[in-house]
Amino acid sequence: QQPGHSDSTGRVLLVGGIHGDEYASVSVIFKWMKILDLHHSGKFHWRIVPLLNPDGLLQKNSQRVNANGVDLDRNFPVPGHDQEAYRYWVEKNASDPRLYPGEHPASEPEIQWLMQEIDSFKPDVIVALHAPYNKFDYPGAAKDTYKIGHLDMDLSGTWPGSLAYYAGVTRNIPIISVELPFAEIMPTSNQVNDIWLDLMKQLDQQLPDTSIIQTNQEH
Repeated sequence: QQPGHSDSTGRVLLVGGIHGDEYASVSVIFKWMKILDLHHSGKFHWRIVPLLNPDGLLQKNSQRVNANGVDLDRNFPVPGHDQEAYRYWVEKNASDPRLYPGEHPASEPEIQWLMQEIDSFKPDVIVALHAPYNKFDYPGAAKDTYKIGHLDMDLSGTWPGSLAYYAGVTRNIPIISVELPFAEIMPTSNQVNDIWLDLMKQLDQQLPDTSIIQTNQEH
């Protein structure tokens, strides 16, 4: 938390590394943190989680799931439908072990911790960084928004147990889901910067009482 932030400052929760084999999502967030270190104007109040799934990333062979073999982006609760994520996994995902939602919702410590962070921080917007589907999904985007950086919009919806479902559907918190083009290959520096600048524009539209963070990297 930055000193001097007021309650009226827009609150943004930025999360990467939900899947341990999506290295690029972690690295890009660290690059954005450097931009904030140099150019943060205080217009937004940030809480940043560069790597939610360290156990998955730090395996000898990095893996999507956590140490318990659970896909963290399927483990969030679906209030009133405790078995919905499990049924979806069996019926729609053919019980793919890479997509296993866990024995019950919020069974995993990483998800319990992130839910506590959401409760305490009370974000106005959540940005979740993934790979490798080369798109972004943001139902709250302006009607004339078709790209964030080089990524095309794809409003393909959410699935039970995902952060997007938990935040956007059950908690009514706007969420921008960004999918980088590759899990193991970094975007170019220009692409990283362009995605960042377009994200700031979307946040400025979502949080109209704030102004876009300006950086000296605009071009």
